[in-house]
Amino acid sequence: MWKEFKAFIARGNILDLAIAVIMGAAFGKIVNTLVEKIILPPIGWMTKGFDFSKLYYDLSGEHNNLQDPKALEEALKSGAPLIMYGQLITDIIQFLILAFVVFLIARWALTLFKVFEKPPSPPTGEELLLAEIRDILKGGNKGAEIEEQS
Repeated sequence: MWKEFKAFIARGNILDLAIAVIMGAAFGKIVNTLVEKIILPPIGWMTKGFDFSKLYYDLSGEHNNLQDPKALEEALKSGAPLIMYGQLITDIIQFLILAFVVFLIARWALTLFKVFEKPPSPPTGEELLLAEIRDILKGGNKGAEIEEQS
C-alpha cells in the first residue's frame, strides 16, 4: 500500500495540483485584500456607508424598523425568526467584484505571457517536402503527372 501511495503522490498531476492549491490560497489573500481594502471602500462611500448586511425581514413582524440600527440587535436578542437577506446581497456583491478582479488579473497575465511567447519557427525544408508529398497524395493521380513531366 505504501508503494501505491508513493506512486500516486509522485505523479506529476498530483504535485501540480498541490502547488496550484497552495498558490491559489496565497493568491486568494491578495485578491481579497484588493477587493476589501481598495475596491469596496469607494463603493461604501458611493452608497454613503449603507451596510447591506444589516438588511433583514422579521417573520414575527415585531422588529421590521430598518431605519433603527439597534432593531437588528433587539431582534437577534429576542430570538425572533429572521430572514437575513442583506448578508446574501453583500456576499453576492463581493463575489461579483472578486470574480471581475480575478478576470482582469488573468486577462492581464495571459497578455503578458503572449508577449514572451516565441513566434512559430518557419517550416524546415523537410517539413515543406513532407507537406508537398501529402498534397500530392491527397490529389490522387497528380503523382503520376509529376513522373511523366520528369
